[in-house]
Amino acid sequence: MASSSTDPNAPATIQITPTLLDEILDSTITLAHKAGDLILEGSLAIQSSHAAEESEKKNSVDLVTEYDVKVEELVKGELGKTWEGFKFIGEESYAAGSRPPLTNEPTFCVDPIDGTTNFIHGFPHSCVSIGLIYNKSPILGVIYNPHLDQLFYASKGNGAYLIQQGRKVKLPLAKPPKELKSLSKALIGVEWGSDRSLSLIQQKSASFSKLAGNPAEGVIGGQMAHSLRSLGSAALNYSMVAMGGLDIYWEIGCWPWDICAGSIIAQEAGGFVAGGHNAPLDNNVDEAVLNGRKYIVIRAIGDTPEEKGVDAQKRLIKEFYETVSDFEPK
Repeated sequence: MASSSTDPNAPATIQITPTLLDEILDSTITLAHKAGDLILEGSLAIQSSHAAEESEKKNSVDLVTEYDVKVEELVKGELGKTWEGFKFIGEESYAAGSRPPLTNEPTFCVDPIDGTTNFIHGFPHSCVSIGLIYNKSPILGVIYNPHLDQLFYASKGNGAYLIQQGRKVKLPLAKPPKELKSLSKALIGVEWGSDRSLSLIQQKSASFSKLAGNPAEGVIGGQMAHSLRSLGSAALNYSMVAMGGLDIYWEIGCWPWDICAGSIIAQEAGGFVAGGHNAPLDNNVDEAVLNGRKYIVIRAIGDTPEEKGVDAQKRLIKEFYETVSDFEPK
């Protein structure tokens, strides 16, 4: 089934039909629950390690690495057995030096534990994120937060859903979607990231200040957004936008496995996904966006007599990028 061509632009040899996509989704949801059980096991081990002497047990950093690898090995192994010929990109595999080029072949893109800082601290917002890329664009996403038993999923053309404690609802939760006339009305997801160098922190801090600041009280260019939120997981931030809990999420410095599953979930919930400041506003998550490490997503917005929802999404993204700094991630 696998392609023998070395050309990354060669047509895919495995054809993803609607029936096959449904089968992949069902098996991926089952696998996400298995991965979730392993994440919960790791979370318990880490919290137990905090109370033990480091000389007797592994410290939390060791355990995070161990469970990151364990979860990815579980997911990669199960996917490889079930979906022969599909390619694989994973955070831990990438870190270990496995960096295959993105091709048109179906490719699973996996973050075994997104939100590792939360995982260490016992903050219940870490998850497994499993996306499927086909013809260099996400077509399926499953994100499972086992701490809260929240499973978000979507496949291209079939809508986005949340299953929590056995109850399934279609996303977004608000039907029809709520209006969003300005950034001042928005709850915005942002993250500090792992790079805390002076230049980057200054630019992020300035951006956050302008988003939250009151222009009437001296913040030049301030938008006075309702508030900023840092959930600590890119995948769950995308899920919150899909649900409608966050209006916008912006981050620079993520990787494809952080946003692959979340992007298709957000899109299928009516959200609009784009890359950095100069990226086209076409809601097309292509190879350039996946690998661009600059991401913004805005929730579904209801039409008004004055403006279509998609026009409001584009306008607000433009206004957002006029407010925040652009910088290059390390």
